[in-house]
Amino acid sequence: MRILIIDGQGGGLGKLLVSAVKDMENVRITAVGTNSIATSAMLKAGAKEAATGENAVIVACRTADVIVGAVGIAIADSLLGEITPAMANAVGGSTAQKILIPMNKCDITICGCGGKTMAAYVSEAAELIRTMAADSQA
Repeated sequence: MRILIIDGQGGGLGKLLVSAVKDMENVRITAVGTNSIATSAMLKAGAKEAATGENAVIVACRTADVIVGAVGIAIADSLLGEITPAMANAVGGSTAQKILIPMNKCDITICGCGGKTMAAYVSEAAELIRTMAADSQA
């Protein structure tokens, strides 16, 4: 299963996500940062395949089975403007399953979210990915 992790700004969420899923079997992780700092953080966390920028997001969305990141990766001009309309369109238009983590930052608030910590949301996302990877093997 091909997992695409997208992150921006300092790459903190992407780093946690890579760490949470990098040891799963039958999973190929591609980490794409909207900037080089985010990409570097995900590489340091153990991502084997990484790229940076708008075109990298667009290309990686074409072949991903699962796309994971903050909810802002699907909203143009979010992450303080780091997500371009083309990036958001690529995420939204991808046939991949999207696992979007509600960060309630950058003028985006998700109603109904329990206000969990970032680590709790990452654990939940990792468990979803683990289940999806197991189901894809059946």
